Amino acid sequence: MASGLATHALRLGRQNLPAAASTTYLQKRHAGSELAACKRGRGGRSSFSGVVATVFGASGFMGRHIVNRLGRIGSQVIIPYRGDTFRLERLRLCGDLGQILFTPMDSIYHEDQMRKAMMHSNVVINLIGKEYESDSYDFHDLYVDAPANIARIAKEMGVERFIHFSHLNADPNPPELIYFGTDLPRGNSSLKKKWEGDQLVREIFPEAIIFRPADIYGIKDWYFFKYIYHRRYSKIRHAIPIWREGMDTVKQPVWSSDVAAGVLNAVFDTDAPGNTYYCVGPERYCLNNMVDHITKICAREFRYITDIDVSYIRKLIRQRKNRIVNIDTLQREALSDLIVQRHLSKTLEDLGVQPRSLQDMAPIVTNPYMAFKSMDDEYIKTKYTIPKLISVDD
Repeated sequence: MASGLATHALRLGRQNLPAAASTTYLQKRHAGSELAACKRGRGGRSSFSGVVATVFGASGFMGRHIVNRLGRIGSQVIIPYRGDTFRLERLRLCGDLGQILFTPMDSIYHEDQMRKAMMHSNVVINLIGKEYESDSYDFHDLYVDAPANIARIAKEMGVERFIHFSHLNADPNPPELIYFGTDLPRGNSSLKKKWEGDQLVREIFPEAIIFRPADIYGIKDWYFFKYIYHRRYSKIRHAIPIWREGMDTVKQPVWSSDVAAGVLNAVFDTDAPGNTYYCVGPERYCLNNMVDHITKICAREFRYITDIDVSYIRKLIRQRKNRIVNIDTLQREALSDLIVQRHLSKTLEDLGVQPRSLQDMAPIVTNPYMAFKSMDDEYIKTKYTIPKLISVDD
C-alpha cells in the first residue's frame, strides 16, 4: 500500500512539472550544471547529451539545421513559437520521441513566457530575424529589443551558453551604395540594428557567443532562391537587375550545414564563451559570376544581368512586404562581404569546421529548382554554357 501511494505521489510530481522537464525528470533545477550529471547513452538521438536548449526563431531556415544537429545527439530542444504550429511540426522528427517540445510565445516582449521557455535550459540560441519589416515588428524590435530581452532573461535564469546570430557586415554606419532618390526609403537599416543588438548582448551577457555569418545558402534557402525567383526578373527584358550588374560586389557565402556544425561545436567548446565567430566560405566570388553560374545550372531562361533602374525600385515599393526582394535586401546585396583576417579573427576553423566551397555544393542547392529535369545532362550542356566559378583571390 505504501509503495502504491509513493508511486502515485511521484506521478503527481511529474504532472506538476512544466512540459519541458517531463522527459528528463529533474526536481528544482535552477542551473545547467546539474544536467551534466544526467548524461546517458552512447551519443545518438535516443541518448541524453546533457543539453537542454531553447531555440528562438527555430521556424526559420537555419532553425531546422540547428535543431536537427541538437536532436541527433540526444539533446532536448524547447522551441518557442508564435501563431500556429503548422510550420514547426516537421521539427518533431529532428529528435527522439518527446525530446522536441513547443511552448507558445505571443510576443518578444512577453517576459513570463520567455522565462518559462528557458526555465530548464542550459543553452539558449537566438535566431530571430526577418528579411522585411512588418506592421507588428520592425528591425529595431527584431534585432535590438528581442536579443536584449533574451540575453537579460537568460542571465537571470542561470543559462550557461547563450548563442546569438548577427551578420558579417553588421556595422554602426553601413554604406548605402544604391541611391533611390529623396522620395524613396534608404534601406540597409537591418545591418545597423544588428550591430546595436550585438553591443547590447555583449553588455548584458559578456559570455555570449556571437556568430556573424555571411550570406548562408543551402537546400530550400532564401539566398539563391531570390535569383531563381521569376518575379526577380525584369518582365520586359527578362533580365536580372543587380546593382552595377554585380561587377563591383564580392561575396563569400557559407554552407548552412557548416554553420550548424559550428554552433553545435560551440555548445561544447570550453574556449567559445565570450568570442565572436565570423562564418564565411573558403572562397570569395564576384556576384555577377556567382549569379550567372547558379542560374545557368538551373537552366533558367534569362538574357543577361542588368543594372537596377528606378522603375524596378518603385515596383518593390508597391511590394513592401516582399520577403524575397525589397529595398533593404538590395542594399545588403550590393555591399561586398567583409574581408575576414583569419589570423586575427575567430572563424569556423577555430570550432573544428572546414567550410565547403560553393563550387562543390551548388549542384546540390540548385537541384530542386532545375528546369528540364526530365532531360539528361548532355542536353542541358548543349542548351546552356555553364560558366566556371572564379575566386577573386586567384
